[in-house]
Amino acid sequence: MDPVVVVHGGAGSRVSPEREERVRQGVARAAAAGYRVLTAGGSALDAVEAAVAALEDDPEFNAGCGSVLNASGDVEMDASIMSGRDLSSGAVSAVRCIANPVRLARLVMEKTPHCLLTSHGAAEFAAAMGVPTVPGEQLVTERSRKHLEREKQKEAQNSDQQKDRGTVGAVALDRRGDVAYATSTGGIVNKMVGRVGDTPCVGSGGYADNAVGAASTTGHGESILKVTLARLALFHVEQGKTLEEAAVLALGHMQSKLQGLGGVILLDSAGAWAARWTSESMAWAAAKDDKLHVGVNLGDTRVTDLP
Repeated sequence: MDPVVVVHGGAGSRVSPEREERVRQGVARAAAAGYRVLTAGGSALDAVEAAVAALEDDPEFNAGCGSVLNASGDVEMDASIMSGRDLSSGAVSAVRCIANPVRLARLVMEKTPHCLLTSHGAAEFAAAMGVPTVPGEQLVTERSRKHLEREKQKEAQNSDQQKDRGTVGAVALDRRGDVAYATSTGGIVNKMVGRVGDTPCVGSGGYADNAVGAASTTGHGESILKVTLARLALFHVEQGKTLEEAAVLALGHMQSKLQGLGGVILLDSAGAWAARWTSESMAWAAAKDDKLHVGVNLGDTRVTDLP
């Protein structure tokens, strides 16, 4: 089985010209990191964890150190991860002072009988597992501070679904035929303290099943939750639709029912992949057959050789 990894850096408003190349390079690095894991014989789970952790470490993305701020000016993050081999999953929500929430989500999957831990309970578990904390300010960027100030001035946090609500995610297929997904986010800027979106909810923020494939979603979290977007897209695949058709149908349903905008990356058990979105842009990258495909806006895909 030829390994494949696909990543996204979040769907939302059009990326500004001054950020576009940095965002493009960021998703490219993340896909390459996941692909290196796969070509070295690593698992799909290892690959999506590595890819998403790379995006969490990049301040250009709304996850980890680039997370947007809640109404109190703090970072609260969500993440989830899932194996398509046996449907094992782990997630965390509303966590603070953790550099890589995706790694904590995997520990929930592997070290507890639960699927999701939140807030103080997740923090206690992280401490018990020896996961180091970082100062909250270390996760806050100047761009996030300015973003919060703008949203507070507009007093319109729920009125515009085209706002930057980026999430990061990855799907992968390894040489053994196993698939996996991981998704991570800082959520919505100026959100209520304790708000949890789709990202840590299996079936909404992502899904993986070897019999069908894997998906990771991004966009307006409340809309994604209401239509269980990841599972809906894979349902269409089960019904015989191509990945492109499945993505268009699922995203179209969310938009027609709820006016919700977003994006999805999909991967099937044969190694085919797709990246689609209804927002203005979605940064994404895919690595397969030693080729790297990268895009940010419609029609701007670049293909290069992987080293």
